[in-house]
Amino acid sequence: MAKWVHRPREDAEFNFILGMSGVPVFAYFTGTWPKAIEPCRVMDLVVGGIADDYTGRLTAVRADITRCPAATDRYGITGAPSYVLLKEGEAVAHGAGPMTITEVRKFLDGHL
Repeated sequence: MAKWVHRPREDAEFNFILGMSGVPVFAYFTGTWPKAIEPCRVMDLVVGGIADDYTGRLTAVRADITRCPAATDRYGITGAPSYVLLKEGEAVAHGAGPMTITEVRKFLDGHL
């Protein structure tokens, strides 16, 4: 996992990261139940693989659904992996399911 991906341990930390980010936030939500583990691991690799391309333009946050339940509810997350792009704390785009590097770039570039 790339160093630029924040991993909040709770909702308060998630909110702190959102408040301190001066750039849009790409939050991807993961889960630890058996059917979610492998797709979430794939997304860790995908997001880590594009780290250099978005340095300074984006803050990435990997939020565990069970550790950040308020954020999960706030953004309507119902499964993992799921994604939300936030600008000034407001959701501007949502997505769900595993994506390739190309798909993540299209998702982000279409809204940055």
